[in-house]
Amino acid sequence: MKTRHIIVISFLIFMTAAGLSQAGPAAEKTAVKAAEAWLALIDGSKYGESWTEAAVLFKNAVTKDQWSGQVKEVREPLGRMLKRTVVSKQYTKTLSGAPDGEYVVIQFDTSFENKKNATETVTPMLDKGGKWRVSGYYIR
Repeated sequence: MKTRHIIVISFLIFMTAAGLSQAGPAAEKTAVKAAEAWLALIDGSKYGESWTEAAVLFKNAVTKDQWSGQVKEVREPLGRMLKRTVVSKQYTKTLSGAPDGEYVVIQFDTSFENKKNATETVTPMLDKGGKWRVSGYYIR
């Protein structure tokens, strides 16, 4: 009987470890899709809607009006987005200055009408309700 319990426990540990090793790539894929959908809102000048679709953490950091004003000021001078390519994505459970959770830090090489070489960093997180939502955005 003891041997059977040890085998069952070993199997559960193995399955948990296997599940964790798959969490990164699966999370990255889903988070990239969420980031791209969110960026489409920004590209379409739907700044208020991008705030509404962002993570709770994001919305707690900035009001809708503040966000709309800030992102408009930064993005509109760049002109229309021409091309965006994912260059890196990294799943993590910790980020400096943020509560522990599930995050994917994604970097895009982006070309705009008025800025040919930009780097956008978008950080979706697994938000309440189990949906990936953007918790951070930075462009340089």
